Amino acid sequence: KETEEVFKVKKSSYSKKIVKQLKKEYKEDLEKSKVRTEVNSPTDVERPLEKTGHTKDIGHEDGTANSEHGEEEMEVESEKEEEKPKAGGAFSSALSALNVLRPGEIPDAAFIHAARKKRQMARELGDFTPVDSEPGKSRLVREDENDASDDEDDDEKRRIVFAVKEKSQRQKIAEEIGIEGSDDEALVAGEQDEELSRWEQEQIRKGINIPQACVQPSQPAEVNNLYYQNTYQTLSYGSSYGIPYTYAAYGSSENKSQKTDNTVPFKTPSNEMTPVTIDLVKKQLKDRLDSMKELHKANRQQYEKHQQSQEDSTKAIERLEGSSGGIGEQYKFLQEMRGYVQDLLECFSEKVPLINELESAIHQLYKQRASRLVQRRQDDIKDESSEFSSHSNKALMAPNLESFGRDRVIYQEQVKRRTAEREARRARRRQAREQTGKMADHLEGLSSDDEETSTDITNFNMERDRILKESSKVFEDVLESFYSIDCIKSQFEAWRSKYFASYKDAYIGLCLPKLFNPLIRLQLLIWTPLEGKCRDFETMLWFESLLFYGCEEQEQVKDDADISLLPTIIERVVLPKLTVISENIWDPFSTTQTSRMVAIVQKLVDGYPSVVNAENKSTQMLLKALLLRMRRTLDDDVFMPLYPKNILENKNSGPYLFFQRQFWSSVKLLGNFLQWYGILSNKTLQELSIDGLLNRYILMAFQNSEYGEDSIKKAQSVIACFPKQWFTNLKGDKTISQLENFCRYLVHLADTIYRNSIGCSDVEKRNAREHIKQVIKLLASIQALDHAVTVANDHNVKELKILIEGK
Repeated sequence: KETEEVFKVKKSSYSKKIVKQLKKEYKEDLEKSKVRTEVNSPTDVERPLEKTGHTKDIGHEDGTANSEHGEEEMEVESEKEEEKPKAGGAFSSALSALNVLRPGEIPDAAFIHAARKKRQMARELGDFTPVDSEPGKSRLVREDENDASDDEDDDEKRRIVFAVKEKSQRQKIAEEIGIEGSDDEALVAGEQDEELSRWEQEQIRKGINIPQACVQPSQPAEVNNLYYQNTYQTLSYGSSYGIPYTYAAYGSSENKSQKTDNTVPFKTPSNEMTPVTIDLVKKQLKDRLDSMKELHKANRQQYEKHQQSQEDSTKAIERLEGSSGGIGEQYKFLQEMRGYVQDLLECFSEKVPLINELESAIHQLYKQRASRLVQRRQDDIKDESSEFSSHSNKALMAPNLESFGRDRVIYQEQVKRRTAEREARRARRRQAREQTGKMADHLEGLSSDDEETSTDITNFNMERDRILKESSKVFEDVLESFYSIDCIKSQFEAWRSKYFASYKDAYIGLCLPKLFNPLIRLQLLIWTPLEGKCRDFETMLWFESLLFYGCEEQEQVKDDADISLLPTIIERVVLPKLTVISENIWDPFSTTQTSRMVAIVQKLVDGYPSVVNAENKSTQMLLKALLLRMRRTLDDDVFMPLYPKNILENKNSGPYLFFQRQFWSSVKLLGNFLQWYGILSNKTLQELSIDGLLNRYILMAFQNSEYGEDSIKKAQSVIACFPKQWFTNLKGDKTISQLENFCRYLVHLADTIYRNSIGCSDVEKRNAREHIKQVIKLLASIQALDHAVTVANDHNVKELKILIEGK
């Protein structure tokens, strides 16, 4: 608006007045011969500018100065300068220097300063080009187009040239007053090239922000001016960039081609605006619409992609939330099981030593009782052997005694006490047999002397009750879930049923036998299969509880360790306990204990073949314990006395009874050894029973026995102990090699019976012949056919075939 007000000033009246004044002042300045050279000192021309607040730099080589001001300040300054009389004179003196400079001469600083002041004053006093009065040719001309000041004002750096410029007002004034314009034009021409390059750079920078106005050359000038006025009024470039803009008037093509004498020609900028048409706008709008459609399509695809990703993420979240619930429950369950197992192991680490102590105590108690009975039997044999030995005397009976006989008295008292107790036990057993009617079939030595005194029984029961009471207190301070087999089993069954994979990975099936081991051993604390009232382990609670563990209705997993839970417990609990019983408690002389021991071992062999076999270490330990106990009995407890036949003729004498008792006890032991047939190997049994017992002890007794019916009866008892399987698969006419001595004794027995019958009555001969036939049957029963044929031929027995077949 300020610029438009300036344009409305009547420039013609100002111009005439200024021209007259300048002419007058110029004539006065020509008279002066000397131009002021002190450029840097303050002048009258500078004072009006200093009052307005503008600063100017003087003395640059390029003759440029920077100034910033507005249109209103320019008008105010021009009025103030007119009022001051000194201003005109100073300015006229500065103008006088313009005529002094010769063509081609380099202007000095004073000249440049004067020229700059001249241009400044002309601009402030309204030096405008008059507007044409013809319609359609009226244009606005921007003043000082050729001003070469560098940074004095930003307006001069940013201007738009639409037509060829005419002469400026300043040039016209200079022509009127007679000043040659060559010097000024030379200065301005040098500045215009630099100004044009700056103008182009500024136009390029603001080409994006400045709106392009549509100008049609066919329209009238007034319409164009109005269009540009309305367009640029909305965006004040002077207010944005600090540059006052004016507009050059458009003229006809003829006026554009015409040039004034003092004007400098300008080239049209290369970045001149392209005319905008409706088709161009429509094309641009269409292109923009297409680009927006493409962008919308891309955004739509991206949106659909994000939607699909969101749906997939939602489904994944739902799936993971569903699966995480199971994993969370599994983690919680496994953490609870971990804590439970840790507590269980801590509990067992404290209680297992107590269980071991109780188990050792009960084993020691039974061992002491068994040892006491064995020691009593051995003492009885020693006492009877010393009593009935014809070669014994007082010194032999009690060696290492003092000469005064005090220890001998003590020894004799002990012997008498043991004898009295032994006879009392035998009397009670005899009375018991009489009451049951078994007295006729009984033979002395076949009964087991395992009777205990009331004192021993009482002490044994008291100690056993104490151990049982202590065992009941082991878990009294523990929750049931940590010592009850059912509770512990239920915990691991829940783990197996819910998370079998982790259950299998943790090898729980291999750990359970060891985990249940202390609890089962505590229940088997007083379990002894040698006693008649002993309960079968398969009827116990722990066996019934673990019987169906891991046997669900679902399909069984291959190599499932839970299937072998009970066999593994048998291997690790029952077999070790039987090993201890066999080595320390079992008495091979007791037929009852041997039968029970054989029964329990045979049951394990038949029921648990995967465990109780020759390759299993626990089974090997059990069998080894059995053999050691049998060999120890054979070496320490078997005794066969040797008496002359005249002593044995008295069947009521003590030596005869003792001899018969030891013989039959040996035969009973032979039968007890051979009960292990099928469990122990044939070679081992034959070594123990035939070589160790029959040939070593029993045949000695046969040689001292009476040849006749008594010897045949004893031979039948011995052969009855042999397993028939030994002789079933024999090939040829010979029996096993270990029985050759026994067969020769039978042949000798038949010959002795025959010799003793010579010269006797027919009845005795007939009895002798029957005894010979019985010997042939005995030989045939043990597959000694060669010896049987020999006896039959020697004694003319024709019924050999019948005797062999009727064996």
